[in-house]
Amino acid sequence: MFINKTDEGLNNVCGKVISHVRHEMRISQRELADRMQLVGIDLDKNAIQRIECGKRFVTDIEIIAFAKVLNISLEELLLS
Repeated sequence: MFINKTDEGLNNVCGKVISHVRHEMRISQRELADRMQLVGIDLDKNAIQRIECGKRFVTDIEIIAFAKVLNISLEELLLS
């Protein structure tokens, strides 16, 4: 049986990196959601919170937008 989670039981591999970079940028989850909406991704603060704690899957389109908004490479976002 295939399990669609990380070894830690998370639904994504990028949530911790998103949280870390967001804290480095000193912006709130609400501000990150607002910035994502400016690039066409409809997320709210609750979605950001669920992504950061690994409870929500992240689409490939959202991953590309996160990298752009956070000004990091896809490799940094996915392989950290």
